[in-house]
Amino acid sequence: MKVVHLISGGDTGGAKTHVLSLLHDLNQTIDARLVCFREGEFAQEARELKIPTTIFQGNRLWRTCRELKAYIRDGGFDIIHCHGSRANMMGILMRRATGLPVVTTVHSDYKLDYLGRPLGRLTYGNINAFALRKFDYYIGVSDAMVDLLIRRGFPPERFYAIYNGLRFDVQRTLTDRTAYLRGLGAKVEKDSIVVGIAARLNPVKDVATLIRGFARAAADCGRLRLVIAGDGADREKLERLCGQLGVADKVCFAGWLEDMDTFYQALDINTLTSLSETFPYALTEGARYALPTVSSRVGGVPYLIDHAVNGFLFLPGDDEALGKHLAALAGDESLRRRLGENLRAKAAEKYSLQKTVETQLAIYEDILRRHSRKIPKRDGVLICGAYGKENAGDEAILRAIIREMREIDPYMPVTVLSRRPMRTKLVYRVDAIHTFQMLRWSRRMKKTRLYISGGGSLIQDVTSRRSLWYYLYNMRAAKRRGNQVMMYGCGIGPVIRQHHRELSAKTMNRYVDAITLREPDSLRELQDMGVKNPAVYLSADPALILPAASPDVVDSAMLSHNIPLDGAYICFALRKWPGFEEKLPVIRAAAAYAYRTYGLTPLFLAVEKLKDPEFLSCAVEGLSVPYYLMTGSDDPAAITGVLARMRVVVSMRLHALIFAAGQGVPLVGLVYDPKVSAFLKYIGEELYVDLVHLDEKALKGLIDRAVREKRDEQSVERLVEMERVNRRVAKSLYEQGGGED
Repeated sequence: MKVVHLISGGDTGGAKTHVLSLLHDLNQTIDARLVCFREGEFAQEARELKIPTTIFQGNRLWRTCRELKAYIRDGGFDIIHCHGSRANMMGILMRRATGLPVVTTVHSDYKLDYLGRPLGRLTYGNINAFALRKFDYYIGVSDAMVDLLIRRGFPPERFYAIYNGLRFDVQRTLTDRTAYLRGLGAKVEKDSIVVGIAARLNPVKDVATLIRGFARAAADCGRLRLVIAGDGADREKLERLCGQLGVADKVCFAGWLEDMDTFYQALDINTLTSLSETFPYALTEGARYALPTVSSRVGGVPYLIDHAVNGFLFLPGDDEALGKHLAALAGDESLRRRLGENLRAKAAEKYSLQKTVETQLAIYEDILRRHSRKIPKRDGVLICGAYGKENAGDEAILRAIIREMREIDPYMPVTVLSRRPMRTKLVYRVDAIHTFQMLRWSRRMKKTRLYISGGGSLIQDVTSRRSLWYYLYNMRAAKRRGNQVMMYGCGIGPVIRQHHRELSAKTMNRYVDAITLREPDSLRELQDMGVKNPAVYLSADPALILPAASPDVVDSAMLSHNIPLDGAYICFALRKWPGFEEKLPVIRAAAAYAYRTYGLTPLFLAVEKLKDPEFLSCAVEGLSVPYYLMTGSDDPAAITGVLARMRVVVSMRLHALIFAAGQGVPLVGLVYDPKVSAFLKYIGEELYVDLVHLDEKALKGLIDRAVREKRDEQSVERLVEMERVNRRVAKSLYEQGGGED
């Protein structure tokens, strides 16, 4: 593989470090050449690193274009990779001239690149903004940068994320920390606990919040000291703030430092208080030396720091929370050591230079495969369901369907109809259209090959008649516009009104090609309606295949709610339902019984973030044993991970039962709707009770039986294999391709 990198040659800071270190290591595997449009320090450092470097200097644009086109064609390159505004302009010109795939790495917010330089913003800034819209592919330096560009209307399916990587094979060389810090001007003793930050002293870095938070923590811990490495226009103002807060003798303004490795070796705690970031080197540089870190929750930072697992996060500007985290670290050496070691381990695994190079190579290979793919006249899938409503169950279904579409074809264009299309784009990296933007999705249907309606119980008229009409109309519209139509992992019913049953049967018989069902009761309902024409298959709910989040993410989700990781728990996933308030004493009695009999602490979990928390708060009122509430997560993978750690799950929420079943956790179902018992019977679970018959004796007996059960890995494998029917049917329909318009 041969790749040419284009860059202006005047770049500094993180972009310069990223490009030079990346090209140096890429050349161990592929042929990566550098083209600069000016001579200077950048090109000289590249040559010193033995990176093949060519200069195309001069301001005659068309002559430079001719020379660059000849260089690329004669060089036999496979990919053109651009960095920065001038390179982006040249890359777009080369795209048409050479026919090669062109990718750009976006290192910073292009709208801020020429801030304070009106002429540069008017020329290069506008040219860059135009050129960026023309690229085949984009690489953002962090997921946060990708999110920023998607919010501005860039196509989510053409993005990759990469992180600034560092070498982690470093050695500690600092032998006398106290002498080094005193040399910087810090008033420290050998037992001082030193907090540090490396940042420009400007408003964006918000060092004022750090000083305020430090002052709060220092009031409780006299050994705390703060060293600020950096300079800028805000220095005098920040020095005055230190005096006003009475910590001037504990804060050292060290100015710009050349040797940052020694600086980080001298710290006990690393900090970042920025109001805006992409993915700062300052955190990974501190992680190399296993520094516990407290950072504002901005940009790509949460991808590195899992709160309370390998560091602490706070909202930008919240000096009170920052102060509490600094005080906690100052008072607990073992906590500092544990968080620091956890952070180093994660950073070394995911954000090392080696990982960055591996990611870049994988991106190149993916680009070449995409570029060689023959695009058919009709391509892609349109997915419709109850998405964008912050319901973890529905979002889990969507995540699972998208995952299976990617297994069918990794480059399949995916579009989702969502109540919150921007959030759907950001979370799933697919295109999304608002549920009721009918003109837009009607046009999209003329280009897609497969329309998916699912999963969940969309064909029902109990909660809403209008939603039934909407889903039936969409299936009709999709078929008439040439799509194969599939109802995916569905539950059917209840459809109560006779004219709705007739309308549903007529629509499915005429416009649906295949239906996969998550349990047999839905099959019987279809038969009773008179649905005969579509091919119908028994499968399982798509959410069964959703993997749990990583252990760090699950740990963070639990610790954020002050839930100890080493506890033994019984989970209650409840929802508001007419008449269920009368059963809450039964739930409380069963929770207390599980705690006193089996040592299982009750954990009340919200599956639907917007609706469940208030009801759960009522459920725990007057509970006589310790308990925990977990109400702040809408990430289905994190919820699945939490449920995987439960000893027993007692649930009204169908998708809590589905998530737990996919992890092999013993279940107790509280049946408020036939779909709950239908699912449990289908997967061979016998432990459930109808709400009408729920009493204390019955629920305690079910918990006794569930506690005696063991996790059944074979049952999980069987469920996953049942769910795979969904993918096989979708693949068959997709390969048939749509009909003619």
